[in-house]
Amino acid sequence: MIFSPTDNPSILIHYRVKTHNSSPPINPLFSTRRAPMAPKATSAFLSPLSLPHNLTYFTPKLFKTYTKPIPILCKSQRTPTETSQSSVSITDPDGTGAAAPTRGDQFLERQKSFEAAKLVIKEVKKSRRREIKKAAKVNTAVSSCYGCGAPLHTSDPDSPGYVDPDTYELKKKHRQLRTVLCGRCRLLSHGHMITAVGGNGGYSGGKQFVSADELREKLSHLRHEKALIVKLVDIVDFNGSFLARLRDLVGANPIILVVTKVDLLPRDTDLNCVGDWVVEATAKKKLSVLSVHLTSSKSLVGITGVVSEIQKEKKGRDVYILGSANVGKSAFISALLKTMAQRDPAAAAARKYKPIQSAVPGTTLGPIQIDAFLGGGKLIDTPGVHLHHRQAAVVHSEDLPVLAPRSRLRGQPFPNSKVGPENGMAEKNQSQGLNGFSIFWGGLVRVDILKVLPETRLTFYGPKALQIHLVPTDKADEFYKKELGALLTPPTGKERAEDWRGLELEQRLQIKFKDVERPASDLAISGLGWIAVEPASKPRGQSDINLEETINELHLAVRVPKPVEVFVRPPLPVGKAGAEWYQYRELSEKEEELRPKWHF
Repeated sequence: MIFSPTDNPSILIHYRVKTHNSSPPINPLFSTRRAPMAPKATSAFLSPLSLPHNLTYFTPKLFKTYTKPIPILCKSQRTPTETSQSSVSITDPDGTGAAAPTRGDQFLERQKSFEAAKLVIKEVKKSRRREIKKAAKVNTAVSSCYGCGAPLHTSDPDSPGYVDPDTYELKKKHRQLRTVLCGRCRLLSHGHMITAVGGNGGYSGGKQFVSADELREKLSHLRHEKALIVKLVDIVDFNGSFLARLRDLVGANPIILVVTKVDLLPRDTDLNCVGDWVVEATAKKKLSVLSVHLTSSKSLVGITGVVSEIQKEKKGRDVYILGSANVGKSAFISALLKTMAQRDPAAAAARKYKPIQSAVPGTTLGPIQIDAFLGGGKLIDTPGVHLHHRQAAVVHSEDLPVLAPRSRLRGQPFPNSKVGPENGMAEKNQSQGLNGFSIFWGGLVRVDILKVLPETRLTFYGPKALQIHLVPTDKADEFYKKELGALLTPPTGKERAEDWRGLELEQRLQIKFKDVERPASDLAISGLGWIAVEPASKPRGQSDINLEETINELHLAVRVPKPVEVFVRPPLPVGKAGAEWYQYRELSEKEEELRPKWHF
């Protein structure tokens, strides 16, 4: 029982008496066997005067009860004002009382507040993403050329996207601007080489040019979108066309890796070996992909597998075709639409207005949206990412077709019994091998052989239009100055040769090898092709080489134009011999499960 005396409300007394039986409690101040007394006032009943001053005179045998110590809470005396102000906090503090929230209710309230805060943060992030997309995404209200993606205009005839004013007004009146091809694309479709990217193809840029940084900026919104990325890589220029730091562009979006131009590989090449080689090279670059596809846009090899993979992983998202400049994106899209048109009427209709194909870097200047999927989502051709370390960045635009192989590659080995060095030094070549000689690959590459085995052979895989010349190293400088623009092309012509900076960058290489029966490595020239370095041109049974008595390193010096890069990589297994010496790496069960599969 809790009593609050009327004469002093600041005092609370808790009093309890417990008995052995279920009878009502008996006050020890009165006889337990007398008749009930008349009720007294609460103040008199609890008055200090009514309590005994000496409880020792009471005989405990008179009572059949026992008592527990009862706490008595007393507050210090305060003024009535202070008492009235603190009475609420004392008698009904926060968190107590009949209507007070339980611990479960408090927990649920905290969880609700946390969820509300998360929603607010999520909305803020969404608003920021919308602002970035709005700033970076192409304005669909402005009509673009369906061939190159440049915005249509009628002001400057020399710039991309220009259309005759009469044609523009007529197409605009009938709402057919999406079917307009600009003047630059018409010239490109007729074989003219017109570049539009500043700093590439020998041009410094101008008002009619688009810089490579601007093209890259047009792809910056990809990391904030939900899309499916189809990344293209040229098998002839695998290292040069492989985009570094790709995740900075696409974020966490899934990637399908497509290797193009496999029809250019030498005859009798085992694509199983090539597929395994590509997967290993991609793993070393620490790029996770869904799958790897070996394709040819010309013969349609592997295109059906790419279509199936896209339909499986698209899930209503847009599909972006991404790759470096001149990797074959427009040709791949044409092959993709041709294959999809057999079952998808939307793709069949989209084939009428497909992007322009050209050997000029920077043919595509803006994203081109193609309605290729009947079930939703768009196929988007993106501008090629320009890489400064490729040969196309230093060669004149009229010489660019020379860099693109047109037919199946055939390796050109040196030394070759059919082709001797310049100045009639065949006998020295046979006795000393390639030591003391230099090999020119057109006017773009020079390889000085410093120290190799007598039977070491270099095999060149690249465009057939680039002639290869072997001369003594002590006469190489004079030969280059004399024949540049004539025998050594590109550059083509004496005028361009005078403006040519030369082979400014030299890289000295030490290539180690363990087995003479397989190539030691490849020297990949960015934007051109590769050179296979074989320690011995004959099998071990037919060779007189004793590895214990000879060197186990090959010393070469490679000179290229600045800033072209040279990559030393594991040898690419091509031809019939490639399938014989290529070795598959043993994989664990976990690696086998996580490793992407290749298709062709």
